[in-house]
Amino acid sequence: MLGPAMAAPSLIGQSVPRHGLREKLTGQLRYAGDIKLPGMLHAAILRSPHPHAEIVSIDTSAALNLPGVHAILTPFDPESQRRIAPDLRVLDTRVRLVGDEIAAVAAEDEAAAQATLDLIKVQYKVLPFVTDAHEALKPGAPQLHPEGNLWSGKPMVVARGDVEEGFKQADIIFEETFRFNSHSPAPLEPRAALAAWEGGRLTVWKTSRGVHQDRDMLAQALGIPAASIHVVGPPLGAGYGNKDESRCSILAAILARKAQRPVRLEYSRYDEFVAGRVRHAADITIKVGVKRDGTIIAVSNRTVMNKGAYLASGNGVLRRSAQGSIYLYRCPNVRFEGWLAYTNRPTGGSYRGLGAPQGHFALEAMMDQVAESLGIDPLEFRLKNHVGPEGQPGRRQSPPDAIIDTQPVEGGVPFSSHGLRECLKRGAKAIGWKQREAWKKAAPKGTRRGAGVAMCIYRGGPGRDTSSKVTVHRDGRIQLITGVMDVGEGSHTVLPQMAAEALGSWFEDIELIAGDSDATPDAPITAGSTATFSAGLAVQKAANDIKQKLLEVASTLLESPAEELDIKKSRVFVKAQPSRSLSLKDLLRRMPDAAIESTATIVPGSKDYIINSFAAHFCQVEVDEATGHIKVVRYVAAHDSGRIINRNTALNQVEGGVSQMLGLALLEEVVTDEASGITLNGSFLEHKCPTISEYPDSMEVIFVETNDSLAPFGAKALGEPPSVPVAAAVANALHDATGLRFREVPITPDKVLKALAGRDV
Repeated sequence: MLGPAMAAPSLIGQSVPRHGLREKLTGQLRYAGDIKLPGMLHAAILRSPHPHAEIVSIDTSAALNLPGVHAILTPFDPESQRRIAPDLRVLDTRVRLVGDEIAAVAAEDEAAAQATLDLIKVQYKVLPFVTDAHEALKPGAPQLHPEGNLWSGKPMVVARGDVEEGFKQADIIFEETFRFNSHSPAPLEPRAALAAWEGGRLTVWKTSRGVHQDRDMLAQALGIPAASIHVVGPPLGAGYGNKDESRCSILAAILARKAQRPVRLEYSRYDEFVAGRVRHAADITIKVGVKRDGTIIAVSNRTVMNKGAYLASGNGVLRRSAQGSIYLYRCPNVRFEGWLAYTNRPTGGSYRGLGAPQGHFALEAMMDQVAESLGIDPLEFRLKNHVGPEGQPGRRQSPPDAIIDTQPVEGGVPFSSHGLRECLKRGAKAIGWKQREAWKKAAPKGTRRGAGVAMCIYRGGPGRDTSSKVTVHRDGRIQLITGVMDVGEGSHTVLPQMAAEALGSWFEDIELIAGDSDATPDAPITAGSTATFSAGLAVQKAANDIKQKLLEVASTLLESPAEELDIKKSRVFVKAQPSRSLSLKDLLRRMPDAAIESTATIVPGSKDYIINSFAAHFCQVEVDEATGHIKVVRYVAAHDSGRIINRNTALNQVEGGVSQMLGLALLEEVVTDEASGITLNGSFLEHKCPTISEYPDSMEVIFVETNDSLAPFGAKALGEPPSVPVAAAVANALHDATGLRFREVPITPDKVLKALAGRDV
């Protein structure tokens, strides 16, 4: 029972156990690929050997006569003509990359399904193809889509002020081009879907980051009402942003309808690499105009991004790549021009941070070069020029009653919270920035040492309208019902933690219901680091409403007005006399109704403030002059993500994001052969991912807790920001070590050796 002081520690900031952790560690957790149904068939996909071709005809007669084959789907079937997205049919008579889907089969077992593919005879009209984004934009290039190779038919242009006038006023102008190569999210769990029909109703179990969006997408592709579709999203074996961007579940559903049997389709590792979604390759030209004292007065960014065969989320990726150059540095004149080109390569899609790692790599490497040329310490240059709490110069353009975009362009709008400067200062102290010259001089013979810094800005969490529901039952159950999926970032731990804090219950008493389109209120996909903020506000509001209703019930039992009562540690008590109390479960048993529920819908965002997260990363490297090997010795990541809800989960997010993007910076690339369009490294054997030996000897995470007043319990976005500054921090550290500028990632040992030898890389 609570003592006189009512000392009930807050759950916010506590490392409560991660939801589902025990089941994961013991192998009991069932992923989408683990789910099986009686009579289930297995599907396989025939994929294109050509990067670009028209399918003239398909002969499936021999395949259909194979014992155990129950259904085959080709582009010539009526079901294939419907669209999943504006540029993507269920199956198409034109293929646009090596590995594009041609046909799908369902058979009694996986071996039979694979054998069936060899019996399908396809006649192609092979077409010219293009894999380079710049070549794709030239007149006369092979056209992938009727509208042309340039998405939307024109570049995306975003601007503030007058950038040309800004450059005229500059004392010095710097301009460089940076290249960011494509790489795969490489999740351990590939895409999987199991589809089953019962009458006219479809149930799909699938890898998902949004069961309601998957339901709507299936409805569109199948031409049936969304109410006739039930989507279940089992736990994900890592999401990284793009597991919903494919044909996988659609093909399983159509095959199941044709066969009148449940059908399971799981991508192979090769399928995942070539027909999943990759990070967009990009060429980014940054131009910066400064005064001699280092004041930035103009920044322009021209980005040509390789979309691959289909759009997926490419327009969002392109826009996200712009935000660093538009808003990270205080500057009155900025301009972004983005070109999104279709090519005959694996499709670029959502991947942790979208385009922000690309854009920040170019920007932050460029700013290091500017600082060096002006004779200013890179840290001091950032402290002088980073955007401040007041936001950018200029006037607000949005109507006063409009919610401010979390990726704003306009000036005149302040941030709701702003810890970037503190991130820079605390990170610099932790890495020993002022002592780095002595550390560099102490490098062993044959080794060069260097330290680098990079910072980032990222949308702080507000997304689409989100609903959450809290229900308390007379039998003592407390349920949090949310449509938000946990894609690995821990939302299914943090949201119950918020509900328990708001309600005054124990965390362990919250039963989570999620991942089911029939059982949960509508919620957007888990994307853009929006789950904690948007869903958290809805959870907080619903739980507060339930608490008030319970206090009103308790007021009769405790003979005190509801405003004089409180709930902590699952006990309801009179604040002035804590001994007058009863347990929450006892209160629930004595409710007049069998259950009390509250559903809250939030339109997240602010009409007065920009809600953004910030980070500053510091990196120390050692370079072996004989081998070109780069060792990340120490890494410090300082983050302003508002108040931290669950410290261990937050720590995992930052450490995981940094480790993941060190692979991008130093190792990983999806390689497409320019002569054939073939992906050359569609497996873990060739697409190298970092092992524990590539991780830093020391990694320190610092949380600058700004406790944002507009956020749920003060928490802002954290899932994606750790991935954003990594490549730039590494590149800047390498320059500090070698005196050489690396403007292309990944930065592999062969590139280092060429650069040290004075050759182009």
